[in-house]
Amino acid sequence: MKLLGLDTATAATSVAFLDTGTGRELARRDDPAGGERPRHTTRLLPLIAELLEAAAEGWGSLDCIAVGLGPGTFTGLRIGIATARALGQARKLELRGISTLRALATGAVPARTSRPADVVLAALDARRGELFAAAWGLPDARSEALGEQALAPVAVDPRTLASRLPGLGASSLAIGPGAVEFRSYLEHAGAFVPGDDSVLHSVNAINHCRLAAAGEGVRALEEIKPQYLRLPDAELARRGRARQ
Repeated sequence: MKLLGLDTATAATSVAFLDTGTGRELARRDDPAGGERPRHTTRLLPLIAELLEAAAEGWGSLDCIAVGLGPGTFTGLRIGIATARALGQARKLELRGISTLRALATGAVPARTSRPADVVLAALDARRGELFAAAWGLPDARSEALGEQALAPVAVDPRTLASRLPGLGASSLAIGPGAVEFRSYLEHAGAFVPGDDSVLHSVNAINHCRLAAAGEGVRALEEIKPQYLRLPDAELARRGRARQ
């Protein structure tokens, strides 16, 4: 099975290719510098073209597109999901919608041997002083998959999230841009947060491919839509004006 993965839930644009028959993996990404706006609109399609060229693969050889459903930024998710749906329908490819938080957490599975933990907490910066977060158990080294979900996806402030950490497991590994942004809260609650430059903090579309290849994610077209967890900023502003 040959899969194309993509995610635009964060400021980064991430694309990846996986061939399950050979185990070959390739990835490309665009990370704006601090303070720069995301470049999903201008970089997503060029990155996909660059990736497929590097993989020496054409659209006709692909079987599936795995796209991140978020949670994340309203505009970023809309761009990524609309692109995946358009490409999938045009090329007659299977589509698979993958939780961005679950994909982020999946990246921690190989790292659990170097930093033992019972739970991995995946956290994205939700702005407004909040995080998007979810947690899963980390099984022993014989397993290549996440364990049971310990915390369902939620939009939450860092103090509340930190207060919940002790109840999730004896030891927690917190990863993702949200963990970096609110490191002090999570570390005070006992979680281990890797250094800011750790690859564990980056959403990598190769994990979307791996999850889709394992049969995870949603398939129905009507279910492949953004998972916002809360109202977009524009809608909140509109409701605020209406109340006034």
